[in-house]
Amino acid sequence: MRYDEQDRESTNVEDRRGERGGFGFPGGRGGGIQIPIGGKGGFSLTTLLILGAIMLLFGINPLEVLLDGGTRDRQSAGEEAAQGRRPAERPGAENAMASFVKKVLADTEDVWGREFKRFNRTYQEPELVMFSGATRTACGTGVSQMGPFYCPLDQKVYIDLAFYDELKRRFNAPGDFAQAYVIAHEVGHHVQTLLGIAEKVQEMKQRMSDVEANALQVRMELQADCLSGVWANLNHQLKNRLEEGDIEEGLNAASQIGDDMIQRRTQGHVVPDAFTHGSAKQRVRWFKTGFQSGEMQLCDTFNTDDL
Repeated sequence: MRYDEQDRESTNVEDRRGERGGFGFPGGRGGGIQIPIGGKGGFSLTTLLILGAIMLLFGINPLEVLLDGGTRDRQSAGEEAAQGRRPAERPGAENAMASFVKKVLADTEDVWGREFKRFNRTYQEPELVMFSGATRTACGTGVSQMGPFYCPLDQKVYIDLAFYDELKRRFNAPGDFAQAYVIAHEVGHHVQTLLGIAEKVQEMKQRMSDVEANALQVRMELQADCLSGVWANLNHQLKNRLEEGDIEEGLNAASQIGDDMIQRRTQGHVVPDAFTHGSAKQRVRWFKTGFQSGEMQLCDTFNTDDL
């Protein structure tokens, strides 16, 4: 992607990298991380099982994350404070990645601001939170093993930049546009929230079985993929960002993080009823639909029998 030092960086970014502590059980007992189950901001049992499988794939013991991670963080932070040590400066590559994320977020602001204005609406810009390991959100505690995510309750995108290394190494999806696609997808969820789609979906899911709710969530995620494609199209028209091979990087990323691909890696077989984001083929198709058209009206994944 074509970015340089002159390109605008979004100011809607909160940098929590390096923050530690604050993830204990209610009342301060223990050092575990709270992960909400069910409810408006929680995770279903199926989702937790998938997260646990992903953690195991990455060589992480889920029990250590739940029961011990916060303790180590607080001990380390306390030692640094006691010894008066200043936080180490961030490596140049890490700062460059943070700058890239801010520039991509700025591009989403510009594109969606123009699109909403075209429909006589006001685009409320989301905030992006960069964190390390785990962080508080209005949707419960977020951990880096979940990957980037959007919380509709506080209208913020959360990302641990270490995910990009996993995207490259574990999921074989390198490239700067693959990284931009991840942000654009989460911002797509913000667009859904502003349009009232997210609230309607959540209301419907609460009256459904887990299998039905998963199927509806797949449509939600595929629409976000389509909206990320729309953004890529309009952003290139506006700022000439794309270079040769960029879209192929995005399509590869969409494919590699399809539910079927992840299930094959983590459990060796595919369970379609447990899909929450869509298959590799579906994710690629809807990103292409958005990119080729540049029209968000064509991203109606809820009223089609052909996903």
